[in-house]
Amino acid sequence: MHPLDDLEKIKKIDQGGMYGRIYQFPSQFEDALNRTKEIQLPDWDKSKIKNTVVTGLGGSAIGGDLVRSYLAEKLVIPFFIGRNYTLPNFVDSSSLVFVSSYSGNTEETLSAFEDASRRGAKIICITSNGKIEEITSAEKIPCVHLPKGFQPRAALGYSFVPILVLLERFGFSRGEEQNLKEAKDFLNENRGKYRLEIETEKNSAKKLATKLHGKLPIIYASCDHFDAVSTRWKGQFCENAKMLAFNNVFPEFNHNELVGWKVLSDYRDDLMVVILKDKEDHPRIQKRMEIVKRIIEDQKVEVIETESGGENLLSRMFSLIQLGDFTSFYLAVLNEEDPSPVRVIDYLKNELAKKP
Repeated sequence: MHPLDDLEKIKKIDQGGMYGRIYQFPSQFEDALNRTKEIQLPDWDKSKIKNTVVTGLGGSAIGGDLVRSYLAEKLVIPFFIGRNYTLPNFVDSSSLVFVSSYSGNTEETLSAFEDASRRGAKIICITSNGKIEEITSAEKIPCVHLPKGFQPRAALGYSFVPILVLLERFGFSRGEEQNLKEAKDFLNENRGKYRLEIETEKNSAKKLATKLHGKLPIIYASCDHFDAVSTRWKGQFCENAKMLAFNNVFPEFNHNELVGWKVLSDYRDDLMVVILKDKEDHPRIQKRMEIVKRIIEDQKVEVIETESGGENLLSRMFSLIQLGDFTSFYLAVLNEEDPSPVRVIDYLKNELAKKP
């Protein structure tokens, strides 16, 4: 029996219940939408919002990255993701700042939150608990309250949907509620082919995990709308499967990293490339993908291509995220690692707490 078809063993490994979180992910779209609709916004002059910043780390920031990628051709104001203790110097009273921290206690995000307050920015928080929730309650700052009990990376819908919906409320996009419904319906149907009960021979996520097991994955995608999707793949492989992975985007890496595919004799057998493709990738990007695939295969490194599914852009982006999430789970099983805990991050936070 293939190890990914041994359901009893998988349940013993998945002590934290990550499979259930991944499988139930589409429901987050509707719940997050409803939670976002509930919040009351101050009477801000929307015409005076000149830029938007999302401040957060890890699983709380990737939602902002995906909104940036998704709305790349719609937004008419700058959109910046901050992953630091401070905000860019341009942030002021004309800035809309989303403070995103699932736990509510991320030290970098708390620091950036204070920075935004000092600068008089328009602030909306997205959190489930912690100091950020306390501050928003005491100071009457708008806050999207998220359900407790998730790993931040497993709450992607809750970090993505509020930012998207609130930007629509401010007039920077249109029709997103319908787009979210279509994406949710597609993901609900699409997840069936990745279920635990579908044997490896017929399960593309299990087959991909089997190929990647014992390898160092390098994920490439187009920069247009799928740069953040490739980042999500890398993050899920690292956090869920407890294995290193790297990502980059077309066309940028064609001007530097591509040259590194030359001296590979010592580790050629340890590498595998995944190219994430979409039917609306720029025609020149599609051509680059074909050529790069040949270059890497000439170096005797396997290249796997996987294409998005679904009709609208949101469905296509999240179809690849869904495949990556399931694949990361099955890689965790093959590595005999519970995908939920991130003990080394907890250790780092504890050590930092000793040195305020």
